[in-house]
Amino acid sequence: MEIIDGKAISQQIKAELKAAVQFRKSEGKKIPHLAAVLVGTDSASMTYVQNKVKACEEIGFESTLIRYDDSVPEDILLAKVESLNQDRSIDGFIVQLPLPKHIDELKVTQAIDPLKDIDGFHPRNLGNMVVHLPGFLPATPAGILELIRRKNIPTEGKNCVIIGRSNIVGMPLSIMLSGNSNPGNCTVTLAHSKTTNLPEICRQADIIIAAAGQPGFVTYDMVKAGAVVIDVGTTRIEDPKAPKGWRLAGDVDFENVAPKCSMITPVPGGVGPMTIASLMMNTLKAMELKGK
Repeated sequence: MEIIDGKAISQQIKAELKAAVQFRKSEGKKIPHLAAVLVGTDSASMTYVQNKVKACEEIGFESTLIRYDDSVPEDILLAKVESLNQDRSIDGFIVQLPLPKHIDELKVTQAIDPLKDIDGFHPRNLGNMVVHLPGFLPATPAGILELIRRKNIPTEGKNCVIIGRSNIVGMPLSIMLSGNSNPGNCTVTLAHSKTTNLPEICRQADIIIAAAGQPGFVTYDMVKAGAVVIDVGTTRIEDPKAPKGWRLAGDVDFENVAPKCSMITPVPGGVGPMTIASLMMNTLKAMELKGK
């Protein structure tokens, strides 16, 4: 059994991006500039955005953080999105989700210029992904594919079960892994809360990707010996023994499942760092697509 070190792989990617930035500097070219909009004080969102800003600093990207309190009116947020769309110095930006209930997340997502949508959530980018046109892949699925690629995990002809059908992870990932590509050419089962006989289905899988948002959901009896298990879950669990009073829990019962696997990602330190790395790759791509 091998524990896949997503943090180490993400560091490799950031080192490659840093070298690309240094080369651009040596030629007097523009340095990528990422902006992030954070609404409210959700601790998980704050940590995620801070990690993005930190990654920009490591690589040498420029970064801008724009913050609003959770009572910001929707029209003010939409006006800021349009301002970022028009700002030629900003190559790509994200509006951190989730947003307060009085703001329509879909309306905000659709307002982002697809050429600056480095999260890959805009319907145009999702459509481009389906028909293999240039665009931005959603950051977490793209990070998972990059992890699979760099670990040389075979996918062609393999059975892959994805648990969770969100527009952010499960749905796009099912399309990406079933496509005629490498990684890809999997036979994909997209499972969810309405799936019957899920343990039996999972036991047929060569690759299980757990993105259900339910801690410990994937148990020992659901995994066949030698399977690859990728855990996308990141739920904060209260833990008085932890320094912060909480710990991150994945969707996989890691302690019991890990010995049965050929490879498995931990939480934290697995998919999370790859999402950040993928976002950085999209930022550089956003600038290059504009011919800067």
